[in-house]
Amino acid sequence: MNLFTRGASARRSAPPVAAHLAVDTSGVRPDPALAALSGDWMIDPAHSRIGFSVRHALVTTVRGAFTEYRSRLWFDGRDPSRSRAEILLSTASVDTGVEQRDAHLIGRDFLDSASYPHMRFTSTAVELAGSDVYRMTGDLTIKDATRPVVLELTYIGHVTDPFGYERVGFDGTTTIDRSEWGLTYNARLAEGGAMVSEKVRLQFDIAAIRTPAAD
Repeated sequence: MNLFTRGASARRSAPPVAAHLAVDTSGVRPDPALAALSGDWMIDPAHSRIGFSVRHALVTTVRGAFTEYRSRLWFDGRDPSRSRAEILLSTASVDTGVEQRDAHLIGRDFLDSASYPHMRFTSTAVELAGSDVYRMTGDLTIKDATRPVVLELTYIGHVTDPFGYERVGFDGTTTIDRSEWGLTYNARLAEGGAMVSEKVRLQFDIAAIRTPAAD
């Protein structure tokens, strides 16, 4: 069965989450009202975007997203250091709006989705960095390389939608050097610069839905 069907139900089961290794040392106290949000959540693909942007030919920026993924989130509103997350993405789902470019990205020069069908992010630590800002450290695996990254996540808000689903929103970002994950292919410009920058900005525009607690 294809686990990465577009428009998958927000209540579909997700992969297990790794144990957290966090200690909150920020000294910032969480808002007591967030205690009610403690529990299991899952990213809603229909209202979220896991994307990237990269400088191209020195003069423009190419933006894209991964459209197929599974996720499991645990948010602890009382003690953010106990929060954790795991996201498993289909590398073949990359979408920049240009079919030829997407085919190049999923080929052997970049993601090599035939050999490495998934990318994974697994959190290892979370701390409250400000009144609405969380700093999440985790391991990012691309192809056969796993390296640590740090996400800055901003809490947007919490609502109950007209269908009775509890929703919470976060925006996050981090910048990586793709060469550290073995994505080293590049072409050179006549002026001497690289066609594609090694610096890639990852963007997480997340709307998550509360899910039943795992057995």
